[in-house]
Amino acid sequence: MKRLRRAATLRLARWAARRHGRDTLPITINRRRIYIIPTRFGIALALLLVAMLLAGLNYNSNLGLAFGFLMMSLVLVAMHHCHRNLQGLIVDARTEVDAFAGGVARLEFVMHNDAAVARSDIEIRCGDVIAIHSVAAGSYHRAALELPVSRRGIARHERFELRTRYPFGWFRAWTYVQSPLTVFVAPEPRGGRSLPPATGGGSAGLSEQRGDEDFAGLRSYEPGVPLKHMAWKVLARGGEAAVRSYTAQAAQPEWLDWSALQDLDPEMRLSQLCRWILDSEHDRHTYGLRLPGAEMAPGKGAAHRLLCLRTLAEYPADTSA
Repeated sequence: MKRLRRAATLRLARWAARRHGRDTLPITINRRRIYIIPTRFGIALALLLVAMLLAGLNYNSNLGLAFGFLMMSLVLVAMHHCHRNLQGLIVDARTEVDAFAGGVARLEFVMHNDAAVARSDIEIRCGDVIAIHSVAAGSYHRAALELPVSRRGIARHERFELRTRYPFGWFRAWTYVQSPLTVFVAPEPRGGRSLPPATGGGSAGLSEQRGDEDFAGLRSYEPGVPLKHMAWKVLARGGEAAVRSYTAQAAQPEWLDWSALQDLDPEMRLSQLCRWILDSEHDRHTYGLRLPGAEMAPGKGAAHRLLCLRTLAEYPADTSA
């Protein structure tokens, strides 16, 4: 039964994708995109109401008929509110996220509610993971869905779903948002090997240049020198005008090289390289990455770190050592 239900749900999602096509975020949920059916409790309630109406007609009970029609009116109103809970909602999402194998990917969504009524109990579903949130009237709400990721690679989810059973759980309304979400899963950062030494010109791997890092002494004043470098204390003591001189040490980049880990299997190499990337970024080193068929130029910072981690995530799993 569960397999048949999953197959039917998949066929309905594919039909909706053909009907609406690919969506561009942010998207406004209109009434043509919303589907609604009674829940199991709603079906049971409908059967109960039919039995009440038949009994009222059979026994000529005006009170039973009145109560049955009152409940039917309440069911119709509940169906309207369930449908309206999604209609007009504006949804946006972060389409690319990053994670590490064995952890969780945090999918981020933003729901805007421009209506004068609150939107309650909105379910965001991606795969089998569900998060329930509400949006106040005339406001927006940031929601997150934590999706477990166990293996390195790129995980793509072709759609996500919004559901609601508000207000009484008698009906379930839902809509599909046909916008793919991509998760770049970098390898788990493991390995105890130390960072490779910096390489480049110079016997010590360092070069000196004029900069603003370390104080190197005083030199004679020259026109055009910034006033912040003037040695005012020397001038106040009656000395000649002088300026402070500085040196900057520019470290050569570290190369995080696949070929330096030949005694490890491919996945363990990737884990060690991931560990080196995080350590180099933590220490604010300049580093480059070399993989078979790919090379990341030396750099540092959040953008460079992200590029290197995504390169590890995209590395083919079946590549031989």
